[in-house]
Amino acid sequence: MFNWAKQTLANVVGTEEPIYGSSAIKSVAEDAKTTPYTELTRDDLKWVALDQTSVETQVFYFTADSGHLGLAQVIYSNVAGIRTTVQFNSKIFYTDKSKPHLWCSTPLTDYDFSDDKTSFYAKDCAVELSEDGKSYAIKSMNDERSIVNLKVTRTTPGFVAGKDGKTLYGTDLSNPWGSMRHAFWPRCEAEGSIVTPDGPIDFKGKALFVMCLQGMKPHHAAAQWDFLEFHGPTYSAILMEFTTPPSYGATVVGVGGIVKDGEIITAGATCHATHTKTNEDTVNGWPEPIEAKFTWSGATKDGKAVEAVIEGPTERQDCVDVMAEVPGFVKTIVASAAGTKPYIYQFAPQKPVTLKLKIGDEEITEEGRTFSEATFISAIEETK
Repeated sequence: MFNWAKQTLANVVGTEEPIYGSSAIKSVAEDAKTTPYTELTRDDLKWVALDQTSVETQVFYFTADSGHLGLAQVIYSNVAGIRTTVQFNSKIFYTDKSKPHLWCSTPLTDYDFSDDKTSFYAKDCAVELSEDGKSYAIKSMNDERSIVNLKVTRTTPGFVAGKDGKTLYGTDLSNPWGSMRHAFWPRCEAEGSIVTPDGPIDFKGKALFVMCLQGMKPHHAAAQWDFLEFHGPTYSAILMEFTTPPSYGATVVGVGGIVKDGEIITAGATCHATHTKTNEDTVNGWPEPIEAKFTWSGATKDGKAVEAVIEGPTERQDCVDVMAEVPGFVKTIVASAAGTKPYIYQFAPQKPVTLKLKIGDEEITEEGRTFSEATFISAIEETK
């Protein structure tokens, strides 16, 4: 009864949860043992818009032929079923590294969904799924510094790990109080531009689409995150891994896959990120990864074993203080009550990165570009 009361308080005001242990989480990796991945249908791309505490996002990552990197994102947040906020974010990393990146984040108003909930609309903003379910149009005019007009078309089937992509949280997993789900279009073609004060940036090139639903307070669902995307001439790779707080046993959950145009080589929950060299950040105390290793394992549909690895220096492009715009005294209260200190490190090596891939007896090496993130939210008992 006491734990239930503490959980209720945590849900409402964000305080630290009791220690439930690993028995209070069902990783998507459990389903993935029998069903490694499931290809997405149009219905799998519907917004859920929960009426409880949750964060739902659609984010598009762009790797332009011109060398620029960028992202466009809608974030739909619900706080305790009382208040909903919606934000549109865009970011550009320029090829000229002496030029600071462009970051724009704007609250949206008059937001709604299409009748089938596959498209999102707001004042001066729209993210529309095509009728055939194979492309998105992303348009935004809510910040004059970043006028977005982009289109993303998948060239490979999308997927979730396991049967439905869900990791469940709760002491009664038949009636969970929280969830986490990721859905991917891992390899897409991008076209269009973002118009900036310095002129338009052409984002023709490769893209990745990720849809994520955190059906609980984000800092209760995960304490740390790792993310990587790779795009080469033939292959793309995606890895998303999170570690829960100690309240759920510091459980590590990774999902990802290796694909090429028209084909998923392998996908599922047998992938992992390792920080092979770190350096303590003097600003926030987090162990910033200086070098990292990302691995995938699995099998093709016809049973050939698949192994893949990407490793090397990370090359920081930015470090985002997630709470930078929160007043100092509020940040102090939140950090002491919930143990949160969220920072996102963003990396993009300037030199080509090598994907080493083995499919059966065939060994493949391909150079490409990566964008990765390491996010630290709260401390866990054992860091990677």
